[in-house]
Amino acid sequence: MLGKDAVAGGLVDALRRLEYRGYDSAGVATVENGRLDRRRAEGKLRNLEMRLASHPLKGRTGLGHTRWATHGKPVEHNAHPHMNGRVAVVHNGIIENFQELKEELTAKGHRFETETDTETVLHLVSDYLDQGLVPVEAAKRALRRLRGAFALGLIFAGEDNLMIGARQGPPLAIGHGNGEMYLGSDAIALAPFTDTITYLEDGDCAVLSREGAQFFRSDGSSVERVPIKSVASSLLVDKGNFRHFMAKEIHEQPEVIGHTLANYVDFANRTVTLPNLGIDPAKLDSIAMSACGTAYFAGLVGKYWLERYARLPVEIDIASEFRYREPPLKSGGLAVFISQSGETADTLATLRYCKAQAQRIAAIVNVRTSTIAREADAVLPTLAGPEIGVASTKAFTSQLAVLACLAIGLGRARGTLSAAQEAELVKALGELPRHIATVLRGEARYETLAHQLAKAQDVLYLGRGASYPLALEGALKLKEISYIHAEGYAAGELKHGPIALIDEKVPVIVVAPEDELFEKTVSNLQEVAARGGRIILLSSAAPDRAGCPLDMDLQAPPVPAAHAFTNPLLYAVPVQLIAYHTAVFMGTDVDQPRNLAKSVTVE
Repeated sequence: MLGKDAVAGGLVDALRRLEYRGYDSAGVATVENGRLDRRRAEGKLRNLEMRLASHPLKGRTGLGHTRWATHGKPVEHNAHPHMNGRVAVVHNGIIENFQELKEELTAKGHRFETETDTETVLHLVSDYLDQGLVPVEAAKRALRRLRGAFALGLIFAGEDNLMIGARQGPPLAIGHGNGEMYLGSDAIALAPFTDTITYLEDGDCAVLSREGAQFFRSDGSSVERVPIKSVASSLLVDKGNFRHFMAKEIHEQPEVIGHTLANYVDFANRTVTLPNLGIDPAKLDSIAMSACGTAYFAGLVGKYWLERYARLPVEIDIASEFRYREPPLKSGGLAVFISQSGETADTLATLRYCKAQAQRIAAIVNVRTSTIAREADAVLPTLAGPEIGVASTKAFTSQLAVLACLAIGLGRARGTLSAAQEAELVKALGELPRHIATVLRGEARYETLAHQLAKAQDVLYLGRGASYPLALEGALKLKEISYIHAEGYAAGELKHGPIALIDEKVPVIVVAPEDELFEKTVSNLQEVAARGGRIILLSSAAPDRAGCPLDMDLQAPPVPAAHAFTNPLLYAVPVQLIAYHTAVFMGTDVDQPRNLAKSVTVE
């Protein structure tokens, strides 16, 4: 914030409006008489308020931050802002290459005081200042060295009229005031101060003064960004510059996946820590799992992961079926339930059945005060924040993130994963926000594709292995918001019935990452092409790898190549974008589709 008067109180008020994103510590730094000063506190925001009440900050230029730890424990010395005598920085996201940058900077004599990836940014900018660059150029040079998904804010000693913001993945917005300027990760935080907002686009860097803002692309070239009038209320979640909540929630995924992973993953040491499940993993011989709708598809992916990496058989069923077939369960087993709201009636009833069968209950929920969370023995929270759109997007990928961590954690505890394998999988998870941000940058192509798809009356989705649940999820998303009939199938089942439906009028969307099953999936593509089917290939592979001609009007951009373990999270985003843009083109009510409710609390 670049204010006319002391900004610390305003910063704390703004942070309070972002508490829904999660926090474990908070802090404020200001420039006063040319010097940087800060106050930080562990825990709830009121602890920071008490610190400021006893030791006020009077600077007119300042940064504030509520942290959800991704690197380093949630203690005060790891809290943001990070600061030395020259620079203060706040950061959302994950700097993937922080370790190599840290080693480079340590060799130059920089001394690190925290366990965070954010401190690397601080030292990198300071290093360029030491080389004689002015603050703006030092920041730009540093940004070009960073790899990952991040949003940053920087202020500098001796610079009372300068603030720099940068976005690569997570959201960032500029607020325009009368002789004042603001930087925030959500328009909600800026609502009490201004209704004129400029949203940074991916790759943007903004240089703020009290007179306005200049915007630059990652290559240093100047670019114009148009301010808009925001209708955000300081008390309500707002759509920002998106047309629908669903679009905003799709774009929030790089950030919320990072938040969710941070609850379980130590990226510095590349390890996973699970909450106490109250059961010895070595003594487990199976897991029962249940959920409804999209959460059930998340559980299907979790089944693949748990069976492969933890070597645990998983019995999974839709909650409305599980509760009535009353399966026999061995006393002392583990039952896992997945629900965004934590109030889903069938899932809750199934939980209670399992509890009566002496199962240990673990709940993967987004609302920690919900009934399912309260009745569980252990809670594995997702940190997606409020999800307003009825069609689940960020809640789904956050559930997948938790299940991925559960598979790794149980695999290590059971001795089915080595430390090296754990480190490899954690590294892959850390790369996810960057890969998802890359997919989102290709959104325009999905919009064009959707215009063609909207002409169809029926659509088939195919996938193999862990991509099969993504085919089911893609079909569900398309039909629930566009009202086009769609079905998902295991690709190997194509010849067992679904192939009868294929002709030139039926698009076939194939989820086909380049994994060990890719060649098998290619054979199914050839079967579709031979019958005139129109293939939409979602893959990191070039179209010529399909082994058959593809209609280029129906092709999505390539999906980034990633570790096979994380592909279900990554490929969730293209299927969401296809469904969203098809529904928009058809003019349906995207956020509140007919006949559907966000939380199904009756049978």
